[in-house]
Amino acid sequence: MELHDVWFVLIAVLWTGYFFLEGFDFGVGVLTKLLARNRVEKRVLINTIGPVWDGNEVWLLTAGGATFAAFPDWYATLFSGFYLPLLVILVCLIVRGVAFEYRVKRPEENWQRNWETAIFWTSLVPAFLWGVAFGNIAHGVKIDRNFEYVGSLWDLLNPYALLGGLVTLTLFTFHGTVFTALKTVGEIRERARKLALKVGLVSAALAVLFLLWTQIDSGDGKSLVAMVVAVAALVAALMANQAGREGWSFALSGVTIVAAVAMLFLTLFPNVMPSSLNPDWSLTVTNASSSAYTLKIMTWLAVIATPVVMLYQGWTYWVFRKRIGTQHIAADTAH
Repeated sequence: MELHDVWFVLIAVLWTGYFFLEGFDFGVGVLTKLLARNRVEKRVLINTIGPVWDGNEVWLLTAGGATFAAFPDWYATLFSGFYLPLLVILVCLIVRGVAFEYRVKRPEENWQRNWETAIFWTSLVPAFLWGVAFGNIAHGVKIDRNFEYVGSLWDLLNPYALLGGLVTLTLFTFHGTVFTALKTVGEIRERARKLALKVGLVSAALAVLFLLWTQIDSGDGKSLVAMVVAVAALVAALMANQAGREGWSFALSGVTIVAAVAMLFLTLFPNVMPSSLNPDWSLTVTNASSSAYTLKIMTWLAVIATPVVMLYQGWTYWVFRKRIGTQHIAADTAH
């Protein structure tokens, strides 16, 4: 296996890790409107992801940086062609981070309500747009012979990509709902389990349609296996949720995300951005990669740094592993 193939796999792993981790905290952000009934319950939801949300976003920075270094032409075409949706995602992530920190800085009800609304929308919009972006990458976009995107914003809003956005939005919300059930106690835990069933059924219907479309469009035997795993894991997650096994339900919803993202990357390879104008104009792991020397240096750095980062993040989750409920919210912060 050549180094550019290795880095395609590593970038796929980074994006998979990002969607697994950021997926549930996007979902929790959406639940601040769908599940929480009052200010105290919103605080409970925010506290479930409070210690980890910023660490989850490190995976996005690493995936973007790795793409820039390993496949500069892929990075250039992607970020120039998808400039507006990616800018919207970036703004949302910035505002979302500020909202988490600033919500309780002042006691006024309007102040806190506005930041809570910001958390909801800046969780929902990226959850949808990431599906749109990766739907376009998998389906193919208008790339010319110079490997430049020549389409418009409206070309990105095609039915396949919009369906992909709905899949990531509902799947992340389901992932966040079972995470909430896993991390909370009391009434909010029971309501999260009931809501997880409803969201999960919608997500399953959309995911099956999207994955079947993907398989028919550009799949092979390997992608078919990934699709079967994704669908089976989602069904099993719903069953585990109904049985009150929140840990299994969360793990299986994570397997669904991992398998679905793996399927998209399997349908891509050896392309990184297929051209819908002419297959010969597609960006591939070969024509979009950096030099062999650059990839070699990056590989050594990844071997040294990646285990340290993963151990530290795992330790963070272990420290903040306990459940919380409304009884754990101090009166002076439950405005």
